[in-house]
Amino acid sequence: MGKSFLLFIFGMTSICAQNTVSDTIAAQDTVHNLKFNYKQLIIPSVLIGYGFIGLESDQLKTYNTQIKEEVNEDIDHKISIDDFSQWAPAASVYGLNALGIKGKNNLKDRSIILASSYLMMSASVFALKNITKVERPDGSSNNSFPSGHTATAFAGAEFMYQEYKDQSIWYGIAGYAVATGTGLFRMYNDRHWLTDVVAGAGIGILSTKAAYWMYPYLQNKVFKSSKENKTTSMIMPFYNGKELGCSFVRQF
Repeated sequence: MGKSFLLFIFGMTSICAQNTVSDTIAAQDTVHNLKFNYKQLIIPSVLIGYGFIGLESDQLKTYNTQIKEEVNEDIDHKISIDDFSQWAPAASVYGLNALGIKGKNNLKDRSIILASSYLMMSASVFALKNITKVERPDGSSNNSFPSGHTATAFAGAEFMYQEYKDQSIWYGIAGYAVATGTGLFRMYNDRHWLTDVVAGAGIGILSTKAAYWMYPYLQNKVFKSSKENKTTSMIMPFYNGKELGCSFVRQF
């Protein structure tokens, strides 16, 4: 039963990487933004809904426990690759651009979109952790729901997909594969329940979609440039499950 639910995660996220192939793109200056389509809410809503139902459902709690027991039977030692893989999809977008494989948006636009996504995702994850106070599988703390690492990874995967889907869908699939692996390692390392990971995936995906939808407003109202002002500043927030912080970037 546990293995079938792990396959469910990968299946749902793979569908998500392909589901928005027909998204309508609108060009505004150098930034390309997604037009809002309620159909794009279906998959992240299902993922988030599954996580919330799992907070009260005895059946889903039983599945969580079964998966934990199956994983613990085969664990020899923990692997901390998920601490790094959570950043890989988003970092890959900048790496690909540095190698000359240009994405949809320029440096300023994609950085603001990513920062907006991380801000919404971090705020949602931080608030839910403090409200729900779910105990982690390893008993180390009471901030298990939802998985911040998984949310970060899937926000980056959706970001990578949106930036490169016109080049090749395989960039997005690769990003989602890494994000799925991050979520699986969170369970492997006994840090999260299945419901934590599924909800985190939905929050990450939805945060990035919302960032693309909101950017035309931010571009016109907040980051509007003038001939006299040639500099751009932005704040990049982050949340890794334990620490909340931000970095400041200024482009001249």
